[in-house]
Amino acid sequence: MNLDFPILLAAALVPLLIGFFWYNPKTFGTVWMNAAGLTEEKLKGANMAVIFIMTYIFSVFIAMTLNMVTIHQWGLMSLLAQNPDVNVPGTPTNEELKNLLNLYGDRFRTFKHGALHGFISSLFFALPLIGVNALFERRGWKYIWIHTGFWALCFLIMGGIICQFSHVY
Repeated sequence: MNLDFPILLAAALVPLLIGFFWYNPKTFGTVWMNAAGLTEEKLKGANMAVIFIMTYIFSVFIAMTLNMVTIHQWGLMSLLAQNPDVNVPGTPTNEELKNLLNLYGDRFRTFKHGALHGFISSLFFALPLIGVNALFERRGWKYIWIHTGFWALCFLIMGGIICQFSHVY
């Protein structure tokens, strides 16, 4: 099984697109700046090209991780991955993988299912990471919920896209 890079690269655009609206001053931008202790002056002069490029690269990493979380068929591959002939056509292990994917390859492959796992991932990965950092940075709950809400929405949409549109075979 291979990663479906065009789908992962498309899903990685989601945080940039949602961030444009989420952190806009008309939505949560001003609240976020206050919660983070930022001002317009502190934000000026940043190299936005580097910020956007690195955000996209990190988002590709997130998409690759969500791929493993949202597509359960990867579990089949992990069970058989220790066999050196799993990717060799015609071998018993390769045929077993093909048969399993033919039987179960389309199970739980919906946007809704991927969105569910994306949202669950945000609660068990994004919230704790943001929360721990915020605690040590002495940020309040408003800061934590603004960022967690952003990542929950991103993971939800990214997980849905990946689960619905990625090819397993």
